[in-house]
Amino acid sequence: MSRNKERGRGIKVVIGETMPLNVALRKFKQKVDDSGKLEDVKKRMFYEKPTTERKRKKGAARARWLKRVEEQQLPKKLF
Repeated sequence: MSRNKERGRGIKVVIGETMPLNVALRKFKQKVDDSGKLEDVKKRMFYEKPTTERKRKKGAARARWLKRVEEQQLPKKLF
């Protein structure tokens, strides 16, 4: 039941009488980006095998870890 409610609700932008259309379109695009629905649709466009998903997530975690380690290192001496 709640899933059907979510589908029924969309992203809305109320346009005032003095608001130009391009401003309303910009607000709509910003709301779509903030909601994350577009990324979800792109992600579900093609099937990703579970092993491929695990590899992708593991690679992203390793990249985050390496970035954190690099930030914590002392600066190299400049002679």
